[in-house]
Amino acid sequence: MSGQENPAAGVSLYRNMLRWQVMATMAVTLLAYAAAGLPAALSAFMGGVSVVVGAWFATKIAEKGRSKTDPTAVLLNLLKAEAVKILIIAIILFVVFKLYQALVPFALIAGLAAAALFSGAALAKSQANV
Repeated sequence: MSGQENPAAGVSLYRNMLRWQVMATMAVTLLAYAAAGLPAALSAFMGGVSVVVGAWFATKIAEKGRSKTDPTAVLLNLLKAEAVKILIIAIILFVVFKLYQALVPFALIAGLAAAALFSGAALAKSQANV
């Protein structure tokens, strides 16, 4: 049985991805704090959290569609999950830009990028083990 057919493997894959994203966000937050202080750390944290929250919602949508076997339905479900993730990230970032006056843009982008890149690394590593 492949990892694609095992629902428990899919849930584990999502949890692993979210765990890597949180660890990457925390690492960048600590580096930003050490390099530029609290405003940069909070900016990096908010960038990473936007990706983690978006990914969490996307995993919930993807998990709902696990029983679908029609290729078109699977693709539409994945596209819907990705669209929701992007929309949530955009909304959170909009709110951060509007409400956080001490924003450090480079730190925000670093947190966002680290969480996004490490989610891909976690998925690639998990796929190699399946």
